[in-house]
Amino acid sequence: MWALTLATAAALAHVALAAPADSSSSVSTASGSASTGTTATEPFSISIQTGVPTLTYVTVTATPQSASLGAPLPSQAALPPVQDWCIGEIFCAGEILQTVNVAQLYADPKTFVDKPTSKSSQQVLADFAALQNSSSALTEDDLVKFVDTDFNGEGFELQPLALTGFSADPPFAQNVSDELLRAFALEVNSYWTQLAREANVTAECDIYPGGACESTFIPLNYSFVVPGGRFREQYYWDSYWIIQGLLKSGLYDSVNGTLQNFMSELEDFGFIPNGGRKYYLNRSQPPLFIHMLYDYVTATNDSSILQRALPLAEVELAWWNTNRTVQVTSPYTNKTYSLARYAVNNTAPRPESYLTDYLTVHDPTLQTPLTTDEASALYAELASGAETGWDYSSRFEAVPALGSAGLRSLNVRNHVPVDLNSILYKAHILLAELYGTSNASAVSAHQQTAASIREGILDLHWDADKLAFYDFNLTSNARNSIFTMANFYPLWNGIVPEEVLANASSAFAHFAAVNMVMERYNGTVPVTFLDYTGQQWDAPNAWPPHQYIILQALQALPANLTGSALPAAPAGASSYALIPAGQIGFAESELPGQLMLGSKQNASATGPGADVSGMDGTVVNGGNATAGEGWGARLQRELANRYYTSVFCSWHATGGSIPGLLDRLPDSQLNLTGSVNNTGNMFEKFSNLNVDSSGYGGEYTVQAGFGWTNGVLLWVAATYGDVLVAPQCPPLLASEFSSSSGAVSMSVGRAGVMGAVALLGGVVLQMLM
Repeated sequence: MWALTLATAAALAHVALAAPADSSSSVSTASGSASTGTTATEPFSISIQTGVPTLTYVTVTATPQSASLGAPLPSQAALPPVQDWCIGEIFCAGEILQTVNVAQLYADPKTFVDKPTSKSSQQVLADFAALQNSSSALTEDDLVKFVDTDFNGEGFELQPLALTGFSADPPFAQNVSDELLRAFALEVNSYWTQLAREANVTAECDIYPGGACESTFIPLNYSFVVPGGRFREQYYWDSYWIIQGLLKSGLYDSVNGTLQNFMSELEDFGFIPNGGRKYYLNRSQPPLFIHMLYDYVTATNDSSILQRALPLAEVELAWWNTNRTVQVTSPYTNKTYSLARYAVNNTAPRPESYLTDYLTVHDPTLQTPLTTDEASALYAELASGAETGWDYSSRFEAVPALGSAGLRSLNVRNHVPVDLNSILYKAHILLAELYGTSNASAVSAHQQTAASIREGILDLHWDADKLAFYDFNLTSNARNSIFTMANFYPLWNGIVPEEVLANASSAFAHFAAVNMVMERYNGTVPVTFLDYTGQQWDAPNAWPPHQYIILQALQALPANLTGSALPAAPAGASSYALIPAGQIGFAESELPGQLMLGSKQNASATGPGADVSGMDGTVVNGGNATAGEGWGARLQRELANRYYTSVFCSWHATGGSIPGLLDRLPDSQLNLTGSVNNTGNMFEKFSNLNVDSSGYGGEYTVQAGFGWTNGVLLWVAATYGDVLVAPQCPPLLASEFSSSSGAVSMSVGRAGVMGAVALLGGVVLQMLM
């Protein structure tokens, strides 16, 4: 019998999964020496649960976050306009939603809107009206009792299931030559059994306004895999990277079911919502449905799905063309292009983030309150930022600043994003390929549209001098200067500029920032190099999808451009000197620092001393140097290893272990990470400064689970398994660095002790300093 908590200790709602003892599968393999110091000479065995987990719901109890139960309800601003797109009165912008949020009954606003009512909609509305009409002043306790009486627990609409075709030892695992990392891949592969869901038809509410209850859940006919934590429903762009892992795991039925659900949404709503809740019905997410469809058909040769999918793929592209496309005249060539942007029609707080948006608009520290029009515009920007998937980032802030101050300068709708249009370009290309010879006119139309989008991207977004892509800003009628991971989306989607193809030097220059991160920092590549906004899509956060995209972009380059050795930095300079002038928009001294142990200081800000992770022919936790290796293969090897390291070490630091091969850390250490009762967390994002911790920032606590993290790790294992080397995880306590216990093995490269010491800049160490 086993149990696993899907959310982090900080999360408020936990789903405990327990599988019957008789529904398991064992995988045995010979073991070697792990870099963590555990030496095993006997074969180890991993017990993988394959049955149906039992979901034990522990729902969040309404508890005022900033007032006593006897306190009167706080005053609130006037209600925002009724949102035509939102279904119902309870979970849409209105009296109930605003009152519950302003009273701060839940730490996470999403909790309330995920709770089905326990009564009919009409009865809940009547109960709330009676509460408001009572003679006495309402208190927090009155509202708590109303919520506890009229609402059920969040997530009741879903249930687990056994995964059809699940294998505890899928063939891809044999690609991983290191025994420890192969065992970890098998462990992560098993997590699909814990994240698989289907609709619980016995708990579904009838279509609004009828029925005995009301819910925000969008009923789906097929099973799917959830990201995890607070994200307890199917999500749009998350599913792309989940699917990459499911395909490697051979779970083709699960992929098919995910696609079928998306097709049902296209039939029902005319587009694919952000996620499987009704409060997402005013926005989508990066349009990767056709990419998923193409990858599924390629992997399975199941062309039967195309009979339903092809017409609905047309619906998807038509929605983006009708609702998100603008005409842009280039200031560089005077040509006009039809290109897409994110632009949500919304004038109220997002229901799932109601209090967060409300406080961004009604900030009590604002000297001049926003006008009604300004508030409506900001609500639209906040929703549009969520549609990008990058919620939120300095990338879309007119004036990047910490927290809400920066968010109030959001200008998402006036950006033409390079990543969005690269995805749409490839979607047209892939759809043309899926048609094959069945529809020549459709093939021609999509190829022509793709060619036009490609021309627009190369005109508006590509800077030939900086050798990088940037968003186009409609407000300034010029390219932005902020360098982000969106730079790598065009190559991933098959758009390679002539300048990159011209020679190996220019091709490397496009990826020089990736090389700098490998040399200068401990983790993977951050979203941006701007680290003072507190937003989760800025430094120091590094996201699994972006590491995948960079690896795919490197693979897109012709071999004749990547076969030469990695360029060396000039004498007296660091890897920063290899980046084209102005590309990343920061002087070297302005880049985020890498914390050094003991001194309470960062590594050298400039010069060779800044490359603290550099070694001879590789980097710390970048795999083994390989004779004759080209720069393209080297960067792929280093990034693949560094990603594996970040996932593995943060999992181990939060209670992960593999019997017979990797010992669990002692409780004295796990207590420092709040993980005494954990069995290892798979985080949604990581810190590029620390390989043993999650990322942070944003509007919700860090989530564990986690679908796209698992998917990218399994893809990396299948693709780069022969060059993966067991990570050198830093100790959680500084005192253990010099310990002779052999608990941690460290590699010291050309940067000497300082290079190894830099590995210890984890979250716990920062707390101890």
